[in-house]
Amino acid sequence: MFIDDAYAHLYSLSLSGLGVSTPNPNVSAAIYSADGNLIASGFHNRKISPDHAEVIALKAAQSLARGATMVVSLEPCAHTGTTGPCTQAIIDAGIAKVIFAINDPNPVAAGGAKALHAAGIEVEYIHSAELEFVQRAWLHKVATKKPLMIWKVATTLDGKVAASDATSQWITGERSREDVQLLRAQSDALLIGTNTAIVDNPHLIPRGHSARPVRIICGEQEVPATNKIFDNEARTLLVKNISIPDLITMLTHEGFNQVLVEAGPTFGSALLASGNIDELIMYQAPKLLGAGKDFVSNLGISTLADHIDLELLSIERFDGDIKSHYRVKGK
Repeated sequence: MFIDDAYAHLYSLSLSGLGVSTPNPNVSAAIYSADGNLIASGFHNRKISPDHAEVIALKAAQSLARGATMVVSLEPCAHTGTTGPCTQAIIDAGIAKVIFAINDPNPVAAGGAKALHAAGIEVEYIHSAELEFVQRAWLHKVATKKPLMIWKVATTLDGKVAASDATSQWITGERSREDVQLLRAQSDALLIGTNTAIVDNPHLIPRGHSARPVRIICGEQEVPATNKIFDNEARTLLVKNISIPDLITMLTHEGFNQVLVEAGPTFGSALLASGNIDELIMYQAPKLLGAGKDFVSNLGISTLADHIDLELLSIERFDGDIKSHYRVKGK
């Protein structure tokens, strides 16, 4: 079906928009002729231009947009912000029909479908769970006023992130580590604790990608100024205390859509116990240690009834490693 192919195309484009659209949504748009042929498409990349996806596609289509159908991952905006309303650009271009996958929940920008319909444009809403998922970070931010927080951990099969002698490098294989680089590139910020910053001295620059997410260190320990995380390849922010509310306030103020937590067991577990982890991504290697450091520490749970419930979203295999993606239920 036409719409299935169109939505599959938009999904790929919206993936490309992850990490480059904040604080805006990673919207994608495509323009099709009356016979269903793709004329032009685009996604919102705020690192390059303030133009929204609809405007990018319209500029590429030029006069071919007149009488065509536009398919959009999110209801076109109907307000003036950094740019003018996309609805007016669509109307001016002579688009005949607009199909969109997700209603805009932002009260400031909502009402695009109504404005287009009032201008005589045919409008159709066809929901897509896949496009909702790929845009979930921004949708989560609109609903909760906080960024989507994803905790990434790499463990052995028995849940260890380090051996008893503290060795931890290369628990997982090369393909898993490559996938982590992509996950970093798709995030607006990467968050670690001061202990991780001191012990591991990570660079936190996604290898093989042009993205430069903001690097954030949270904690009271002093991190040496010579550490790699303080170079000029990306912005680095410090939260010099262990107050989770202060941290969340800062993340919210920055307007991030998605924050990747790469913290150790103590800091990551504190964020989880406080209700600030929304998703968990685990890379498990086919290795057993039997002893060592567990990926999760004390969550303050003493009885089974108080467990934290997770919903499995997906499983992928990277050679011998298994990547499991969970959503924290109740979030």
